[in-house]
Amino acid sequence: MRYVVRTTLTLIVLLLCASQGGAAAKLTSLCEVRFPSDAPIEWDCVKLTWNDTPEKLFGALWQDVLRFNRMDRRHFYGGISIKVPRRLEEIKGFTPLPSFYPEAAADEKFILVDQSEMFLGAYEEGNLVFSFPAAVGIEGHRVPNGEFRIDAVDRRHTSNMYTMEEIGRRYPMHYGLRFFKDKTLPTTPSYYIHGRDVPGYPASHGCIGLYDEEMQIEYYSDYDRKVYGGNYHELGPPLLEGARRLYRWVVGNRDDPGTFHKINYGPRVQIIGTPPL
Repeated sequence: MRYVVRTTLTLIVLLLCASQGGAAAKLTSLCEVRFPSDAPIEWDCVKLTWNDTPEKLFGALWQDVLRFNRMDRRHFYGGISIKVPRRLEEIKGFTPLPSFYPEAAADEKFILVDQSEMFLGAYEEGNLVFSFPAAVGIEGHRVPNGEFRIDAVDRRHTSNMYTMEEIGRRYPMHYGLRFFKDKTLPTTPSYYIHGRDVPGYPASHGCIGLYDEEMQIEYYSDYDRKVYGGNYHELGPPLLEGARRLYRWVVGNRDDPGTFHKINYGPRVQIIGTPPL
């Protein structure tokens, strides 16, 4: 099975978020992408075959290996090389983010994005409650560092400027959390945290992308079957759903119409570091 979701056109014009025009060159080896947290872990660079799946190769720790490579299952395919730790048990529950972040100690909820690690963490009173790999901006379209706040949400946000590379549909930005509008530019681009492909290297036009295999199933299933046929493995549960989990955590038990609306309870967002490429 493959991942993907429905779209609804919203009111916000996005100039800098992930998608098509000027997209990052696709890497054939994630071994070239180095993170600070790689240093203490011994790993080998392994080239995948078309018969390989994360579940088959890594058993119960398949999600941890994907997290270590900052990738989703759609990008786990024959011909690409990934980092495989020599002792898989060392990356069980993998996250490169600190379990306690002092700057978030006074916040009920706080989001940290470390671009040097390409990871996002959700904190409650300084304690890390969950984290996910993040797709960050390509060179020339970097996510701005600094402190922001979630000020609007949209469960089914869709780009009205960019299309999906393979299939030409409007780019889905589901479970969108807006954290910044750049009013210094005449177009006033908006930056979101949202669901998207997570390929293991910088890939967006300024937004922060998290796992959304639900979206990939809906959007890419027909395309992937046509292009890859029976040689391309299909995805089963559990689906990787970083964007949805973060969205639900931000909204909590408040009313959510599912369409774009501003909020006054959004957590602070701190973005630090420089992407590895």
